[in-house]
Formats: sequence, C-alpha cells, structure tokens
Amino acid sequence: MAGKEEAQRALYLEYRTKWYMLCLRYGKNRFEADDMLQEGLIQIFKDLHQFDVNRGSFATWSSRVLSNAALRYLKKQNWHNSIANIEEVYDHAVSEEDAYDKLAAKELTAFVQQLPMGYRLVFNMYVMEGYSHKEIAEQLEISVGTSKSQLSKAKKMLRNKLENVLTEYSKK
Repeated sequence: MAGKEEAQRALYLEYRTKWYMLCLRYGKNRFEADDMLQEGLIQIFKDLHQFDVNRGSFATWSSRVLSNAALRYLKKQNWHNSIANIEEVYDHAVSEEDAYDKLAAKELTAFVQQLPMGYRLVFNMYVMEGYSHKEIAEQLEISVGTSKSQLSKAKKMLRNKLENVLTEYSKK
C-alpha cells in the first residue's frame, strides 16, 4: 500500500500546477477550484486503471477527468440556468490581435474566472480542453448553436477586457 501512496504522491507533484490551473479556469474563485481539484483527484486515482497509454497521454486523460469533475461540481451548484439566461455581450473591437501574448497566465486566468458561467464553461471546454461543440452540447445539455454562441460571446468579452488592460498598460 505504501508504494501505491508514493506513486499517487509522485503523480500529484508532477501535475498539481496544471491540474490546479485547470480547476481555477472552471471555478469562479480558489475555494471552488480547491473543491473541484479534490473531487477530480479522487476520480483520477479511482479510475487510474482505465488509463490507456495507447489512447493518449496521461496529461490529456487526467485533464479530461478533472474537467468532467469540474462540470459535475458546477451541476451540483445549479449552473445550467445561468447558461440559457446570458444576454450581455460586449462588442468592442480589438486593436491588437496578439493581446494574449502580452498578459501573464495569472491575469488571463483571472479574466476567464470573471466570465459569466456559460461563457466560462464553453470557453474552457473548447479552447483550453479541446472539446468539440458537439461534445460540449452533450455535456452541458445545450444545442451546438448555443455552444458556438457562448464561445463567440466569451471571446468578445475577453477581447474587451484585454483591450482595456492593454490600454491601461500603454498609459503607464
């Protein structure tokens, strides 16, 4: 049993930063991210026997397990209603397309955390985790069109936030 615990500890130490950053993107704060990570780690270690090296990397598999754990956590928090009711969109144009390159990962994560729930979920699943719109629609119980719309709106909101930050940086 000591060998199993040591192997789990080694996996945790190897992937903890990547896993925690994933949970931070789904959660609206560190408390939610901590809860998501805990639930995800339980699932990873419980389902470790299902990992197949021939089907992909451990990093990809564990990220999928964690993102599914994050979605389960959010479902418990009744997130589904917040997806259908989002109508606010910021339509400001971006003057610089390389805005993402000028921000630290910490700042970008903070911006993603500020997105409304539906936008945040679809953005994370599509952009960060590589889910297709069809997969997102199935997971979130929404239409493919809603998934595409939420992604578009999330990108617009992020561009607006990035543009504002870049404008402030340029004034300094």
